[in-house]
Amino acid sequence: MKKLCSPSWLFSFVVVFAFFLLGSCSRPEVKFFSADHPNFQYTGRIDFSNPELPRFWAPGVYIQATFEGDSCVIEVNDEVLYGSNHNYISVQVDELPVQRIKLSGAHNVLKVADGVGEGSHNLTISKSTESGIGYLEFVGLHCENLLEPTPKPERKIEFYGNSITCGTGSDLSEIPCDSAQWYDQHNAFMSYGPVTARMLDAQWMLSSVSGIGLMHSCCDMDIVMPDVYDKLNMRDNKFEWDFSEYQPDVVTVALGQNDGIQDSTEFCTRYVDFVHTLRGKYKDAKIILLTSPMGDETLTLTLKNYLASVTETLHKEGDENVHTFFFSRSFNNGCGGHPDLVQHQEIAGELAGFLSGLMEW
Repeated sequence: MKKLCSPSWLFSFVVVFAFFLLGSCSRPEVKFFSADHPNFQYTGRIDFSNPELPRFWAPGVYIQATFEGDSCVIEVNDEVLYGSNHNYISVQVDELPVQRIKLSGAHNVLKVADGVGEGSHNLTISKSTESGIGYLEFVGLHCENLLEPTPKPERKIEFYGNSITCGTGSDLSEIPCDSAQWYDQHNAFMSYGPVTARMLDAQWMLSSVSGIGLMHSCCDMDIVMPDVYDKLNMRDNKFEWDFSEYQPDVVTVALGQNDGIQDSTEFCTRYVDFVHTLRGKYKDAKIILLTSPMGDETLTLTLKNYLASVTETLHKEGDENVHTFFFSRSFNNGCGGHPDLVQHQEIAGELAGFLSGLMEW
């Protein structure tokens, strides 16, 4: 009979135990990478006054990183405007389903990837609520290693607009319309602008405010787009934006829903002036004037006439880089007559098709 404590048995035990210890000890250490690390990529209107806490108000601002390891944790600060949390972020790891997360405190520590497998993974974090919901600050990321990121796409698009461009009232996946607060269905990351950009392998920036118009805004707002187009915090008309930070190839303008039907001469004159203003910031960009995706039949017909007149005037002045695009119909399946997420995909498909032909992308 073999003795339990024979040399061969003891040797096997020691080898197994050693492998166990080696496996435990060889697990990579999780490290913290602060927001000022050079391997983070930022896109959008962001205040870098404090590079360790970059601050942003605008919907659709996004941060990208490539991390190594099976999981990662992010830290994000919320302004907690109005005394409670209203901000949502959208997070995507690789091609996995997008997570839409409501923040729950002034300082949020969120495990956004778990069990995704060893190796490198691409991470995108985006603000899905708009300026009026308050700012966010990115603090940093915990992971095994932060790798050099994939280069950004060379193409760039900027989308000026109102609540439709913000993604307001679009996401009914968790909270139905009229059963919570107005911001609970915001999803800027899945609104038509970012979706269009991703279809075309382009960067995006949303310069939009719910309720805003070209010459008349709704809801007792005392600002219009020409007042705030050059701000970091567009809703509160604060903090100058440096246009050299983002020079788009294409600028789309979707205004007019909140203006309604105005005196045609005044509206068209103001629109021409606004395009002149944009041209002063974007010398070579194609500027595309859009009808409202949620406009009714009367408003849509009026906007088509307005935009045709504006474009004709600008062409006569010598600016041939201004174009119009008219959406095929009205999209109103979301909250308050806004497009829902499915319709944002449809809107993006129409717009991406037009831009692909125009830009030869």
